[in-house]
Amino acid sequence: MFENISLAFQGIWSHKMRSILTMLGIIIGIAAIISIVSTIKGTNEQIKQNLIGAGNNAVTVQLYQGDEAYDYSWNAIPSGVPLLTEDTRTQLEALDEVELASYFNYRSYAENIYYLNTSFNGKVLGIDDKYFDVFGYYIQWGRNFLASDYEKFRKVVIIDHTAMSSLYPTGVNPIGTCIEIRGIPFTVVGVVDKKAAFEPVINSVEDYETYSQESSGEIYIPNASWCIPYQFDEPQSVVLKAVDTDSMTQAGNKAQDILNGLLSQSTRKKVSFKSEDLLKQAKNLQDLQTSTSQQLLWIASISLLVGGIGVMNIMLVSVTERTREIGLKKAIGAKKSRILWQFLTEAAVLTSLGGILGVVGGIVMARVISRLTTMPTAISVPAAAVAVLFSMAIGVIFGFFPAVKAANLNPIDALRHE
Repeated sequence: MFENISLAFQGIWSHKMRSILTMLGIIIGIAAIISIVSTIKGTNEQIKQNLIGAGNNAVTVQLYQGDEAYDYSWNAIPSGVPLLTEDTRTQLEALDEVELASYFNYRSYAENIYYLNTSFNGKVLGIDDKYFDVFGYYIQWGRNFLASDYEKFRKVVIIDHTAMSSLYPTGVNPIGTCIEIRGIPFTVVGVVDKKAAFEPVINSVEDYETYSQESSGEIYIPNASWCIPYQFDEPQSVVLKAVDTDSMTQAGNKAQDILNGLLSQSTRKKVSFKSEDLLKQAKNLQDLQTSTSQQLLWIASISLLVGGIGVMNIMLVSVTERTREIGLKKAIGAKKSRILWQFLTEAAVLTSLGGILGVVGGIVMARVISRLTTMPTAISVPAAAVAVLFSMAIGVIFGFFPAVKAANLNPIDALRHE
């Protein structure tokens, strides 16, 4: 085997230009495939990150009426939905896929909220003491909610940076100021921010529509004080912190089963708990992106076919040129299998070199595409390894016929060949 490989390199080196031109189809095909696969992988990872964010692994489970989330901003409180207890939280946190569970109330479109004469149209949430930990938030200024804030139903709020920018002029310290929520004053005690800041990558109008978030920010109050501005206790939603990204779907499905078990059969006909399956949304977008790119893969594969035909052609030429050499080897006792493996090895080495050069070219091409188009790319090591092995297979497949022809030469005729 090693002798055959050595002879193959000698043959390639002795005909450098011819070998390079022969490998060109393989190099172009492999480079195109590697760059396309890298673009697909990079785009899919970007889609996943855009939807899930910077690794907080948060899964929201809330009431749905049909296919729409039940929004108390517009709908009456549904009957038959109990308030969630600590026992239910214990069940949720006992799931293998769940690290933390938090309860919250919300208004997706807050009304009658003002700081002086400036109105706020973002989201208002009534949260428990675990909510910020689930989402990876930290208090940048001021303080967090205290246990006494919940016990004494204090009218205090924490705001995020976007809400602060919407409500307060530049340079104004919001800590200690009052915000009116439906005519009731709440004191701002803190400003919250994310530990890992993340913004989706927006490259098109479609991306904006898919990934755009609430632009007016969020205001948080203790969930114990929720009934002060909104008069009634309301069924809570749940947000879970999954142990890792891949566990998010299963964590949401198990949690919704537990929560729906609290509802009567008649209630479940009207409303039910559903989890927000971001991984499924990401997969749907990824599948759409991949199906489009796969058409390009088929086109790129045609150049591999052309490259394989080129290998067959050059190997046939090589057999013709070396007919006397083959005849001499057979005359001194070389078996058919030895001649066959020599030419197969030469074809495989030729295409493997083309595959390696193609992988390098594909990586360079992927980087260039990323720079010129701002499309994300991610190099796939398995794809590169498969590409090299596939190019070797092409050499074996398309080199088989010339190798068989060489092995079957009659030694007497071969020695007489001019």
